Amino acid sequence: MIEKVLIANRGEIALRIMRACREMGIKSVAVHSTADANAMHVRLADESVCIGPPAARDSYLSTSAILSAASITGADAIHPGYGFLSENADFAEMVGEHGITFIGPTPAHIRLMGDKIAAKQAVLEVGIPCVPGSDGEVHTFEDAERWAKEIGYPVLIKAAAGGGGRGMKVARSEEEIHEAFDTARTEAEASFGNGAVYMERYLDRPRHIEIQVLADNEGNVIHLGERDCSLQRRHQKVLEESPSPALNAEEREKIGETVSNAVCKLGYCSAGTVEFLYEDGEFFFIEMNTRLQVEHPVTEAVTGVDLVREMIRIAAGAPLDVKQSDIRFNGHSIECRINAEDPFTFAPCPGMVKEYHAPGGLGVRVDSGLYSGYKVPPHYDSMIAKLIVHGRTREECLMRLRGSLTEFVIDGIKTTVPLHQELIMNSEFINGAYDIHWLEEYLKKIEDEGGR
Repeated sequence: MIEKVLIANRGEIALRIMRACREMGIKSVAVHSTADANAMHVRLADESVCIGPPAARDSYLSTSAILSAASITGADAIHPGYGFLSENADFAEMVGEHGITFIGPTPAHIRLMGDKIAAKQAVLEVGIPCVPGSDGEVHTFEDAERWAKEIGYPVLIKAAAGGGGRGMKVARSEEEIHEAFDTARTEAEASFGNGAVYMERYLDRPRHIEIQVLADNEGNVIHLGERDCSLQRRHQKVLEESPSPALNAEEREKIGETVSNAVCKLGYCSAGTVEFLYEDGEFFFIEMNTRLQVEHPVTEAVTGVDLVREMIRIAAGAPLDVKQSDIRFNGHSIECRINAEDPFTFAPCPGMVKEYHAPGGLGVRVDSGLYSGYKVPPHYDSMIAKLIVHGRTREECLMRLRGSLTEFVIDGIKTTVPLHQELIMNSEFINGAYDIHWLEEYLKKIEDEGGR
């Protein structure tokens, strides 16, 4: 069994992994930049190592610093969390070469799913439906025009190595295809060092639905239902819930079984998430995330399965201790991502947290590294907390969420708590009548009316 885990991350996810380790009797090692010397994950770990200055490239993205920290502390495993090096196949490979267990899938699977063109081709072969599109990279303007005519406008041009909405452009007509193609390639090269793009049909009003899976080394695969991640701004998720208000039990079972069978055929091992666009009763593959998701707590709430614990057990060579028939979906859960940002302009707002009070009570969970007197650094992602609420029904969950947001106190900096308070009172959200464009249209309407 694994005895000591180095957590190659920071903030709330480092704490989440640390807590799972503690419950399993495993020692934890925190790594941190100089900017995070007083962070909660550093304070609570069994050991901590400073790995560099504030800039992520010199600390949390420094493979040599992280591997040195693992060697110095005698860690026999590394959990990458999400972001940073979590989907870096070269890093996963180096971890293995140093005789350390990487808590995640194989480098080969990370590499495969990190290439959006190769991933699409791979999942098509194992039965996962994809959006109609090009059969590989689109190299020239002439190819782009030809594929657009074949697919039909509007089309979406996407970075092959992309994520987070970068290197992604929509062309609604022949007049727009050249500029969209050129811009997508330029952004892809600047963001990922890879200008390769591909094309697919653009869906007008889809929802973003993702399926959580767990797979062990013995070929056992289970799915843990879906999460609806349709509330997004600039392709960044803002709020997630499980189950989706848009799906029925039959659809859930069908897509879950399809994904489980496909993941088994791929030989995948560890936690993973297969993401889809869902429109008019059809699912279309977007990508597979080969890591723990930010929104994993809503799945834990409705299934009772500790995803981090299972990742560690699988990495240690243990088989899944639950079968698909053991999984029961209980009630409803919603997660609000709380960012250190102006709630309506989204300008970053790092600084000192003067007062902090987390909500509590039955069915309320807060994942955060905040405390009174903590200084939120300006160097990293602005998410500072996740509020996860669970109820027997979606209605009960929403009532509990309203109370929890009212009780949440983060004084001294601006946060997106007021935005969430407003969103969950909106009748369209209450009715579950939203898609991936709904939030941006809602925010645009506020801006047009003069803002707050």
